[in-house]
This record gives sequence, C-alpha cells and structure tokens, in this order.
Amino acid sequence: MADTANLEIGDQKYSLNLIKGTEEELAVDISKLRKESRVITFDDGYGNTGSCESDITFIDGDKGILRYRGYDIAELAEKSNFLESAYLLLNGNLPNGNELDGFKQRVAGYCDLPDEVLASIRSLPAGAHPMAVLSSSLQALGGSYPQYGTNDRNKDLESFDESAALIISSVRSIAAAIYKKSLGEDLPSSDPSRTYCENFLSMMFDKPGASNPVPSAVESALDLIFLLHADHEQNCSTSTCRMIASGGANPFASLAGGVSALWGPLHGGANMAVIRMLDEIHESGDDGSRFVESAKQGKSRLMGFGHRVYRNYDPRAKILKNACDQALEALGVSSPILQIARRLEEVALEDPYFIQRKLYPNVDFYSGIILQALGFPTNMFTVLFAIGRTPGWLSHWKEIAENGKKIHRPRQIYQGETLRPYLPVEDR
Repeated sequence: MADTANLEIGDQKYSLNLIKGTEEELAVDISKLRKESRVITFDDGYGNTGSCESDITFIDGDKGILRYRGYDIAELAEKSNFLESAYLLLNGNLPNGNELDGFKQRVAGYCDLPDEVLASIRSLPAGAHPMAVLSSSLQALGGSYPQYGTNDRNKDLESFDESAALIISSVRSIAAAIYKKSLGEDLPSSDPSRTYCENFLSMMFDKPGASNPVPSAVESALDLIFLLHADHEQNCSTSTCRMIASGGANPFASLAGGVSALWGPLHGGANMAVIRMLDEIHESGDDGSRFVESAKQGKSRLMGFGHRVYRNYDPRAKILKNACDQALEALGVSSPILQIARRLEEVALEDPYFIQRKLYPNVDFYSGIILQALGFPTNMFTVLFAIGRTPGWLSHWKEIAENGKKIHRPRQIYQGETLRPYLPVEDR
C-alpha cells in the first residue's frame, strides 16, 4: 500500500501522507493542506476526523473491542479493579505490588476535603445541579492546592502524581458532600483504611454515628462501573479536556471543563434517561410490552439500547450485566421498575427487530439499574460517571502536557453576511 493519498482540487494535485496506527487504522494527514492550498476539510461533529495521536485507549466499534493501554476491558474487569486500572491509564503500565500500594496510600491520603472546598459546596444554592457543583468544586480544589495547578506545564507535570491522586480521591468526597448537603447533613468522616468504593459508599449513605458494612457484591458492582467508565477515547468530555489542556491549563481547570461537557444530556445523561423511561412505562401501567411495540413503530425511543460507537454488543454491557444480577441479589432488591427492565432486556436480546438493528442493551442500561438499586438519586448518576472517568481525563491531560505542540484551534466554514456598511440607527 502506498504511504500517500492524492487529492485533486481543480487543476492542482496534492500529495498527503498517510498515518498508520498500531492497530492498522489509517488516516490522511491534512495538517499542511491549508498552508499549501488555502483549502480546509469539513467534518461536522468531527466524526471522521482524528484530532490527535494517543496511546491510551483503543476502540473498534464494529468488533466490540475496548482496550486500556492494550489490555482488553473484559480481562481488566475480571482481574483488576478501578484504582489499579486508573494507575494503568495514568502511567501506561500495570503497577507492581509496591507501586500499587503507594498509589492507594496516596489516594487514601486525600480523602478529606479542604475546608475551602466544603465552604464552596455549602455556598451554592440548594437547587444547584450536582454537576455544576462538581465542576466548581474542582476549581475550588485547585485553588486550595495552588502548588499543583500553576498553569506551568513543567511544574504541573512534576506534581502530577500528587494532583492526580488528589483529584481521584476528592471527586468521590465532593460527590458525597453534595448528596449530604441535599439531605441537610454534614459529610461524615472518611475512613482511609477502607477501599475506594467502600469508603465512598460509607460517606454517601452512613448516618451520623453509624457505620454499616457494605456487601462485597455491591462494592464490586460500583467499582466495576467506575472501571468500565474510566476512559473511552476521544468522546465529547475527553476532547474538551484535551482542548483546554492544549492551551496550557492545569489539570483542575481542564477536568472542570470535562465535567461541564459530560453534563450535557447527549453525553453523560444516558443512564438517567434509562430510569426516566422505566418510570414512565411503569406509570402508564405497561409491563414493557406496549412500549417495545411502540419503539418498533418509531413512536418511542428505547433508551439504553444501541451505541453510537459500538455497532455490535457494547463490551462493557456484557460485563456489567452479570454484576447487575449479583448486586441486585445481594441487595435483595425487587421492584416493578426492575421487572420492566428485565422484560425490555429479554425482548432486545431475542426479538429479530432489535437483533437486526444491533439494538442491544448498552452500559448505560445496566449502570442505571445498578445505581438506582444502590440508592443513588437520579440527579447524581452523571456525577458518578464523572468519578469513573476522572483517571481517563487526567491521562489525556498528561498526554497533552507531555506531547502537545500547539493549541487546538479548529477552523470553520463561514456562512454569514458578507461585508456590509454600518448605518446610523435613524437609517435602519
């Protein structure tokens, strides 16, 4: 195969280099096209545009492949855990025993939030959305540790191990503080001797003066949700984080922007939409059968089914389905909503209509069910998504800081008015 592609524009010909990835992906390098031809490419939504070269995560949506640093997601889900996979994303390799212990200790050391961050959370109106509070809290966290967020890349890289541990630890404490504020309660003391998820669940749901044991299946399910969401290549929030980082911004500012991008209902709100759909089906008196027929006729949309990237079964959904079953059994949870979910799942996996269109249950379907069963309010679902995605955002920040050469600056095709004269107000 040739290592160039040829482009003809009018009577001019341009030779463009081809870039090949380690998984045999091909890209046409147009980085010099505008300089040589004064022509740019147009790709609304960047669906066919490679914005960067990265060695963090590989996805093949047609084959249902997701790998972190070369490790298949199914193997990580079976053998690893969230913090170990976070270390992998951040550093490029799985840790040895000493490295993992050191990382866990560093994360555990930042369980308690600075008073300034707690004050920031308390200062916002009671009706403020948890994602708005999380974004502003990350900025406040950076303000509380100015030595870790200097906007000097070299300095921020030197302190990256500390800032990464600080942020990964603090996002769960911020989430718990947001929830406790909504109940009119103070954030309970953390217990650094507990695991990452056990400590988080305790901060979320323990009452003052009481500490309840967390069933292992429940802890494992939440840990798995975080692991499966830890990175997903160049999605909206990650691309936002990278773009902010390309301007030299520190990790706190970059991740605050990523949180804001994730907040959008077209990105991070899918698992919330699943629960809303199930509630609506239940309130209508349907067991899911009528809704399925309505979806097949194009009158309703089946939320949590199919995926923009995966044209096959979402590999994360296969993994989470088993965890969902185990967690619900451990909790002893049974409700009409869950029965409807089971009905929809059975239909989607057996009905030719959904099979032919590859409308399989995705990761949002199962994560929404698990999170509701655990007792998380729906408006916290996207915050939990952000907790899981934090290691990925940090990894992409680090990649930009280490290798970024220029600020990201997309072009546009202007379709507005051409030059026109200014008229005095009396003449308009």
